[in-house]
Amino acid sequence: MFAAKAVTRGGVIRRSVAWVEHEIGRERLIAEVRARGFCLLECGGQFVVICQRGAIRRLV
Repeated sequence: MFAAKAVTRGGVIRRSVAWVEHEIGRERLIAEVRARGFCLLECGGQFVVICQRGAIRRLV
């Protein structure tokens, strides 16, 4: 998951919650995101990882 080009470019990656729980587990994903200093969101059955260390501001 973290080998995607979007990770190195500071982009966004997403995976279904079901896929994450089956393949790697929720806790491992959280630990990996935290270790990289990224932001993790869960919405509509998807995990969304924002692959930058900067602040996130929700506009709406």
